[in-house]
Amino acid sequence: MISVRSMDYGPDIMGKDPKDPRRRRIETVPAERDLVVEEAESGFCGAVISCLSDQVVLEDRRGNQRIFPLLPASFLLEGKLVTLQRPVREVAAPQPRRTASGSVAVPNAPARVARAGRIYVEGVHDAQLVEQVWGDDLRVEGVVVEPLHGVDDLPAVVADFGPGKGRRLGVLVDHLVAGSKESRIVAELRNPYVLVTGHPYVDIWEAVKPASVGIRAWPKVPRGQDWKEGVCAALGVSDVHEMWRRVRSSVRDFNDLEWELLGAVERLVDFVLTED
Repeated sequence: MISVRSMDYGPDIMGKDPKDPRRRRIETVPAERDLVVEEAESGFCGAVISCLSDQVVLEDRRGNQRIFPLLPASFLLEGKLVTLQRPVREVAAPQPRRTASGSVAVPNAPARVARAGRIYVEGVHDAQLVEQVWGDDLRVEGVVVEPLHGVDDLPAVVADFGPGKGRRLGVLVDHLVAGSKESRIVAELRNPYVLVTGHPYVDIWEAVKPASVGIRAWPKVPRGQDWKEGVCAALGVSDVHEMWRRVRSSVRDFNDLEWELLGAVERLVDFVLTED
């Protein structure tokens, strides 16, 4: 008796089927956009336009589009049988939230009990601006910022505070330049637990970048005239309070401040947080 299988088809009919996944290992390829493949059964050749979980859209060079199911071993890539699958997109790791000062925010961190150390600034506007940019960081560290309402009595204020070990004091001074009244007052202080830093601007407003406020430059105010009132007059603003609202609302984060103020405040924060 003659075996029909052995005479007509050879020893293994499945071994001659090029689409039989049992014949060889079929590579799985991501169906990336613009990948050119041929659908094995129909012979339709085109580039991948889109790919869902169970089907792919191909477009040939004439602009014809066809949809094919993503079946195993159904496509030819450079003449080799492959299985297409939907590309796996990597999910970008979430970026840590930054505070307005540029530091990494501490999620759900409660405000720390206030330290004995303090940071003094000249006025209410100074305190509000420091709080606006560094407030998140200062609350986490328990550092309180207080306005001085001027530095004329700074040596007496420092003495009343009683700085010492575990009780550091940082002071931010406006217009701290050589030969100024402020520089002469600061020169009287001699205490290793006190650090005074400052910026060259007449007022804290001027430490905000003009472009952030929407002006080309801060106006030049004649010597002897109140600086804030002079700025308002030059810019056509009705009063100081309105101008301050405009200045403050223009500050989103540290990028809106001049580097001299940034450096001065950062030094004070580091100083107050130093463990003795």
